[in-house]
Amino acid sequence: MSLDTNGKLVRMANQIAVFFKSQPEAERAEGVATHINKFWEPRMRRAFFELIDRGDAGFDPLVLSAAALVKPPDSGSEGVGTGREAVAGAPGGKGTAAGESLSEPSIPE
Repeated sequence: MSLDTNGKLVRMANQIAVFFKSQPEAERAEGVATHINKFWEPRMRRAFFELIDRGDAGFDPLVLSAAALVKPPDSGSEGVGTGREAVAGAPGGKGTAAGESLSEPSIPE
């Protein structure tokens, strides 16, 4: 990933941390990690861990605390919707595994 992409990734992670700082302290790190686990594709999480390992990327301390709870990407998993969670589908039968389209909004008729 380029320096610009890395900077955006750090900024996004830090923005997530800013949001979760409004939550009870005991829930903050888990909230950041849960958000990253749910919404960041494997390439983003792979770059995240590379930046964490570097140690000087500029992550908020809350992001650093949450890093231990972030799931490493599956090897060979490169894009959106290729992880085990995507294959299993979302709770309540939502998502592409339940036949929902990624290109059409899920609006009740």
